[in-house]
Amino acid sequence: MNWKDIKYLFAYIAPMTAFAALYYQGVWSFSTIYFAFIMIPLLEFIAPISKENFTAEVEQSKLSTIIFDWLLYINVPILWALVWCYFTTIAAGGLSVFEQIGLTMSVGTLVSTIGINVAHELGHRTNKYEQMLSKFLLLSALYMHFFIEHNGGHHKNIATDEDPASAKSGENLYSFWIRSSVGGYFNAWKLEAEKLRRNGDAVFSLKNEMLIFQMIQIAYLVGVGFIFGWFVIPFAIAIAINGFLLLETVNYIEHYGLRREKLANGKYEKVTMQHSWNSNHEFGRILLYELTRHSDHHFKSTRKYQVLRHFDESPQLPFGYPAAMILSLLPPVWFKVMDPLVAKQS
Repeated sequence: MNWKDIKYLFAYIAPMTAFAALYYQGVWSFSTIYFAFIMIPLLEFIAPISKENFTAEVEQSKLSTIIFDWLLYINVPILWALVWCYFTTIAAGGLSVFEQIGLTMSVGTLVSTIGINVAHELGHRTNKYEQMLSKFLLLSALYMHFFIEHNGGHHKNIATDEDPASAKSGENLYSFWIRSSVGGYFNAWKLEAEKLRRNGDAVFSLKNEMLIFQMIQIAYLVGVGFIFGWFVIPFAIAIAINGFLLLETVNYIEHYGLRREKLANGKYEKVTMQHSWNSNHEFGRILLYELTRHSDHHFKSTRKYQVLRHFDESPQLPFGYPAAMILSLLPPVWFKVMDPLVAKQS
């Protein structure tokens, strides 16, 4: 591991801001929001963009360096320590509504970034312990079904109307939130039922992972109530909603308006580098563990984050993912900026 790889330690600043929010409170309750959605976008406007790809030899070296995996694993205890501290702070009382909102948004942002985002990376791994860590992270967002739907649904149906997580041209973020979150949940049930039927197993049985997920999530919320007080349960739900809505916002910008052509045989064209929006803005790349090089991820979903590549033919956002997320909150502005870029991809 060389000095350039140390850049991924920068991603740990985000959870540090959330711990700072819990400690200092007051105006600092929104510390993670200041960092992720003010500081990072501003830095990305002035920082250089890197299109660098590694040689085959360097790529192999990075794949064999275990520290890149541990940089992901360490997020598991960090996230759950953060969630525990959040529940403890809420249970202690004495917070103003302003502080409660700020702390919920700060912790909820981490539920998305080092929770769902890291779970996404680990969920594509083939070994069971990394998949288990993925599910454990998704629990904090009450979004364990993402493990099934993302791998079995989204990657198959990307950039088609059959994928609820691929935003249509002219679709605003708020309607997309409903379509994607609800559609993804029911798709996961459908995919799991189809798998069980193929294997000759009963749909309503303990072999149904979706049933297991619901029981685990209910047990988690009951455990929160039992340990910290029943009034803390709505706060557990609040950070989960905050977390998965940020995920869905990322889903929105990743494939907005991009569509695969339906062929004469009724099937869709192959997924290509043209079906995901990318960003080479360095700070967002680091903070999101290279999620912003999204085309290569869809080209080969098992390719690890540290070796994801840039392709000139991939559609490029004019700004980084954090700035794009802010812009998407303002549909008229988003459409004005993005629709002409979508038209160029047609």
